[in-house]
Amino acid sequence: MKQTFSIIIAGLALALYSCAKIEHKKIDDPAYLRVFNNLNYTVALENKDEEQPFLTMLIDPQTDASGMPVSAAIIGDFLDQRSAYAPPYPSHIGSSNSFRNPEYPGKEDVLVGPILNGFDLSSWAQIPSGQHRVMFMYRPVSGIPFFSLEDRLKKKVLLDTVLQLDSREVYTLHILQKNFRTKENGMLLRREIFHKLSLSDSLVYVNFYNMSAEGYEAADKTKKPRNVDAGMLQYGIKDEANVWMTLHTGDGLTNPVPGYNFRFLTTLRRNNTSNAVNSYFSFPLFADNAADGIRTTAWQRFSLLSPGLNPLNNPYNDNNGEVVDGNYAVISCYGNGTRASFERYICSRPNMIVNIHSGTNNPQSFATVNTIEIVNGTAYLTTVQRKYPTPIY
Repeated sequence: MKQTFSIIIAGLALALYSCAKIEHKKIDDPAYLRVFNNLNYTVALENKDEEQPFLTMLIDPQTDASGMPVSAAIIGDFLDQRSAYAPPYPSHIGSSNSFRNPEYPGKEDVLVGPILNGFDLSSWAQIPSGQHRVMFMYRPVSGIPFFSLEDRLKKKVLLDTVLQLDSREVYTLHILQKNFRTKENGMLLRREIFHKLSLSDSLVYVNFYNMSAEGYEAADKTKKPRNVDAGMLQYGIKDEANVWMTLHTGDGLTNPVPGYNFRFLTTLRRNNTSNAVNSYFSFPLFADNAADGIRTTAWQRFSLLSPGLNPLNNPYNDNNGEVVDGNYAVISCYGNGTRASFERYICSRPNMIVNIHSGTNNPQSFATVNTIEIVNGTAYLTTVQRKYPTPIY
């Protein structure tokens, strides 16, 4: 009985500790940082010499005489491969029992960004502005915190660099594969500008990047990981591709929104070295004339075709991704990102138009700012949203 009582007391103490409010130290002059691990390969027999793409980020680490980290001012641990969709709110805290963190801050309970010029930065962590040493370390796929690992497991450095983070600026940091043949890895730090632009809340915005590794598309298919979720995109696209957008309403591919059938947006060129922000393209939130100004069923379909190919006379079809040879792929932003029954061999991501209960409207449609990033055999969608009125019940 005495032992049982002790266990109960210990359990209550643990519960009280886990529920205790964490007080974050105020950062007087912050920058805002979000980190994605884009190393989207799986270690198998054919690439057994590569390290597992599971990381720990250390900002301003202290190292011993051998160079092994022994502490850090900021730790982003258990950094797993990023999720296909990064929604406009911090969705990972409290939503999973897994130790894996699909981005930073993600599940980390840290001081996050504010509403800045109307945009919600709660998915960005506050970091003291200035110059920082940043290390990314390979680590085992386990729930053991990095600094509790055996010493021999704390010595595999992916990246050791110095970054300048300026005050009140918004940064997205990508860890990615630079060269598919040599397996060289690196990083790209992009200073975002969406919060500085004069963007209309009646328009949806999107920009595109192809940050794939050099040589990925040209490599033999047997050397690339199978990713059926990405459809035709899983084998990569050419280093230069034209992007065409079609808007649809309802559940089907017939009757596209007038004026928005295969509208040319941009020529996308592969680049994983430049940190320049690519241009945004926009379309009306209520492009469908049938919309009532409160909610729309419109969704987006992006066709990526090699230069010289016309989407109205496309020699490829959506149902055979094995023979497109990097010349054609589709990214469909529909519903919650689950592939629709009327879609086929495509990469499906959530709708860029957010429909949510706001005020007395349930739901109401809101415009967003979006980024589609193609990395090797898949596409990632990041959505940023303005603050909207809370629901009235």
